[in-house]
Amino acid sequence: MKLWGGRFDKSTDEMVDDFQGSIEFDSRLYKQDIAGSVAHARMLGAKGIIPSEDAEKIIKGLLEIKKEIEDGKIGFRKEAEDIHMNIESLLIERIGNPGKMLHTARSRNDQVALDIRLYLKEEITEIIKLLKDLCSTLADKGELYAGFIIPGYTHLQKAQPITLGHHIMAYFQMFRRDLERFQDCYKRTDIMPLGSCALAGTTYDIDREMVAKELGFARISENSMDAVADRDFSIEFISCCSILMMHMSRFCEEIIIWNSNEFGFVEMDDSMSTGSSIMPQKKNPDVAELIRGKTGRVYGDLISLLTVMKGLPMAYNKDMQEDKEVLFDASDTVKNCISIFIPMFDSISFNEENIKEKLKEGYLNATDAADYLVEKGIPFREAHEIIGNLVNYCIKHDKPLEDLSMEEFKDASPYFEANIYDYISLEGCVKRRDTFGGPSPSRVLESVKIGRDYIESLHI
Repeated sequence: MKLWGGRFDKSTDEMVDDFQGSIEFDSRLYKQDIAGSVAHARMLGAKGIIPSEDAEKIIKGLLEIKKEIEDGKIGFRKEAEDIHMNIESLLIERIGNPGKMLHTARSRNDQVALDIRLYLKEEITEIIKLLKDLCSTLADKGELYAGFIIPGYTHLQKAQPITLGHHIMAYFQMFRRDLERFQDCYKRTDIMPLGSCALAGTTYDIDREMVAKELGFARISENSMDAVADRDFSIEFISCCSILMMHMSRFCEEIIIWNSNEFGFVEMDDSMSTGSSIMPQKKNPDVAELIRGKTGRVYGDLISLLTVMKGLPMAYNKDMQEDKEVLFDASDTVKNCISIFIPMFDSISFNEENIKEKLKEGYLNATDAADYLVEKGIPFREAHEIIGNLVNYCIKHDKPLEDLSMEEFKDASPYFEANIYDYISLEGCVKRRDTFGGPSPSRVLESVKIGRDYIESLHI
């Protein structure tokens, strides 16, 4: 007989049990479920809603069940449907009638909302710690390459010279925003729903604040219907995961491109690469490619939950059981991807000589040549046209701007003087970009310091 079976004349069809059971995936919530039940039982006893001695028996029985689960001595039963009913059934089998009192003043609706919130608080904290480690790795690399010049790209075409440290610290900013998003998501997850029951609260004189305090919640939910119907916090969490995965995917895309023979900017470490089953020369960036691919998986988790929730009336509906698998998958995927991305990126070697060769192509100093003329009093649009014509001349004669003779510069504009060569040197181009947030070595080091100060300010 089901714990809820009093109203029924027939047993549940085995097909229905198989179809609607969730124990295969929600069993991972056992710690949260037991923690919530312990806090609930303690409150029931303290308020005199159930005898205090029965509350103590319930708590003792729950803690014993938790230990046996962790020792691998308990196998969950599919016919008990979910983690909540499995644990409650085990408790009743062990302590008898006191176990039947545990569900007083609560429902599985607010129970599962509590479990998910407890679970997500732990997951968010773990992801924030991983992001902190990732940002530290990026800051170290940013400092190491603060003065190393590389081509900057727009439209995947060479644009202007920057520093590798500046490029790396651009991703630091992305991941910092991710970290802050998860911190913000935590605030809306840190709300205790227990006591909302099925949807209409309870007639018992419960102490919700006591339960919230024991479980470490910042506040309690303000509307019993919303508390059991809400999965915004889960959607927000997977949304944060999706944006984070997008950032990692973009970074991985650049690593994959830089690793190609056509670019040759980086060399993947052997320990973070794989080979081909047919082509013996291959060394593939599979870790980066898999992270890029798993981004689509997390996007799918987000779309799945949004779609599940979009047409649901108040309050709880069984559709919402579909929230957990995508939630678990998104969190697991993100943690795995960050955990492997950090050592993959940290072990990458930058081919500095090859990058220096590539800097000779693409007229990266053309904008600075135009700025040179602007400083001489020529309007920027006119300077832009002069340099555009000069670049066209260089392309036809297969030479870089810095190799033009003084006579060739003068033919383009009489305003050019001998100091043009220093002005358009790549070192000069980068060094002059010394505004806050710019790519000059000093500004990159400034960015690294600000980043490290931020990391050190995090109290996790």
